[in-house]
Amino acid sequence: MKKIVLMFAILAGVAFTVQNADALTVVQSVENVNQDEFVKIEVKDLPQLVVDAVLKANEGATIKEAFVSGTDADKKFKVVAVSAEGEELTLIFNGKGEIIS
Repeated sequence: MKKIVLMFAILAGVAFTVQNADALTVVQSVENVNQDEFVKIEVKDLPQLVVDAVLKANEGATIKEAFVSGTDADKKFKVVAVSAEGEELTLIFNGKGEIIS
């Protein structure tokens, strides 16, 4: 009888552990999906500091597309530019015009 009770306790523990791991995985996935979503904006709506930084880093480049992400205090700008050689570049800046990546 003791073996049956012990086996039941072990199986219940394993079942609860597996369910808890699945629940943690789902929550983690939802958080990752919502991070850093960029929304397309007009190129004319880019801050002048960002425009100047793009042109300084890539002389002769033209800005093709612009995107924004984050709140007012922590905005990020993704800029798709075309270099003078015709190469497409994707750069990410903060609101101060500093390259993040």
